Amino acid sequence: MPLPLACCQDGEVLTRPQDSSAPQLIVGILRATRIPGLHYMCTRPQSRLRRLLWSLAFLASAGLLATGTADRLRHLLSHPVHTRARLAWAPQLRFPAVTLCNPNRARFLHLTKPDLYSVGEWLGLAQENHSLVPEMLAVLGEDQRAWLTRLANYSRFLPPRLSERTMHSFFHRLGHQIEDMLVECRFQGERCGPQHFTPVYTRYGKCYTFNGDRRNPRVTRQGGMGNGLEIMLDIQQEEYLPIWRETNETSFEAGIRVQIHSQDEPPYIHQLGFGVSPGFQTFVSCQEQRLTYLPQPWGNCRASTQGEQLLPGYDTYSIAACRLQCEKEAVVQSCHCRMVHMPGNESICSPNVYIECADHTLDAAVEDSQERCSCPTPCNLTRYGKEISMVRIPNKGSARYLARKYNKNETYIRENFLVLDIFFEALNYEAIEQKKAYDLAGLLGDIGGQMGLFIGASILTILEILDYIYEVIRDKVSRVLRRSKPPLKKPSGSIATLGLEEMKDQSPCETLGRHVEGAYNAGILPNHHHRHHYPHQGVFEDFAC
Repeated sequence: MPLPLACCQDGEVLTRPQDSSAPQLIVGILRATRIPGLHYMCTRPQSRLRRLLWSLAFLASAGLLATGTADRLRHLLSHPVHTRARLAWAPQLRFPAVTLCNPNRARFLHLTKPDLYSVGEWLGLAQENHSLVPEMLAVLGEDQRAWLTRLANYSRFLPPRLSERTMHSFFHRLGHQIEDMLVECRFQGERCGPQHFTPVYTRYGKCYTFNGDRRNPRVTRQGGMGNGLEIMLDIQQEEYLPIWRETNETSFEAGIRVQIHSQDEPPYIHQLGFGVSPGFQTFVSCQEQRLTYLPQPWGNCRASTQGEQLLPGYDTYSIAACRLQCEKEAVVQSCHCRMVHMPGNESICSPNVYIECADHTLDAAVEDSQERCSCPTPCNLTRYGKEISMVRIPNKGSARYLARKYNKNETYIRENFLVLDIFFEALNYEAIEQKKAYDLAGLLGDIGGQMGLFIGASILTILEILDYIYEVIRDKVSRVLRRSKPPLKKPSGSIATLGLEEMKDQSPCETLGRHVEGAYNAGILPNHHHRHHYPHQGVFEDFAC
């Protein structure tokens, strides 16, 4: 049934209260929240000085909150990172790929007349008119000088066709053969041979990779010497080309170049390899390192895209593959062909193009690689840390035995033989990970902590404010919709009544708040008494609001 609310004069029209002003709305929001100190700012019984002090305290706390929040937000937008390193153990480890190169690109004593005619100028042995270089002949022994002079006699020689003068066939035939270099080979105590080495072409010419198959790599289940790869090599120094001048391709070293790398990347041995000298046994203790970097905006790494193939046979991105591809593009653009060690389907440059264009273009591309080639670090990278030590071989007691065993003299053994032992120090690997130092969860935690410290608020406090604003907006929208209805006239009487539905829309605090204390007779609200006395507020407002 309708509830009596207030007395009205006969014939008076019942109207809604006017909309609240902006200051009243703000005061209502402040009263609706449970933030400490706000009710002291908006309650009139407080003295002005006390309200001013509470206002200053709250504004200072809010300023500190805003400053701390802005600082944490800037920290989040700077995308900070930290590096975490840990040592992990594994029951077995994948043995790395080992690439070996003899720095001598062509065996001197295996040159033929067509070879000398085609690539003699590129090797520095002949001039442009195919005659031998006098300075080069001066550094040769008498036997080698006589042999090379006979080889350079082209009086009854038919030059080979252009299609036969390919650099690939030259490197394939004249490069050092693994069958001749490999003297002994053992992996984890078991014998291995030349069939376990795969030919691969680099800037050194024909090289060989052990355990390069990424689909079926060899694994090791125990660390220490004797549980890895142990090989004895003959570097064949008597086959080295004579050196009579210095060029960018001149190599004064005797031995082999070695690169230990992952099966997922091609060898880049001319920059990443290390040297092993003859007359020494070299021990290489390895530790696998698995590096993980973050992409943009936290870092600058590049992830391998599904289906991306920069080099034939390599499905993952690597810095070596990127550089080889960049160098190839530079040579193809300038010379319209590629060099032997460069992957691709383009035709291989001829010896003349090597001399006139390819070598110079490649040297320029390597020098300008920082500007020309953009090769960021891959997001996932496997590399191998190395500790190298060596001892001299053979000792006096074994020199004669080895000479007799391999049908060589002792001097040849000391100048040409070397032993390389590669193994894992232990069955562990170092995981180095780049991680986000600050994320959204950390930002929310910091803001929440500062809100609680400075103003004593939380997420629920914000929800209270939003809920109050929602209720105010809903009430105002409801009033606007009801204004289109005609005003409600009451017959003569002394009591104005509203239904329950109309009571929801009518704010008793707003209607009755306009009356001062004592404006209502005691008989109207017999059950409400003056329990709290505040100036300028009514009895019903004290109880309901």
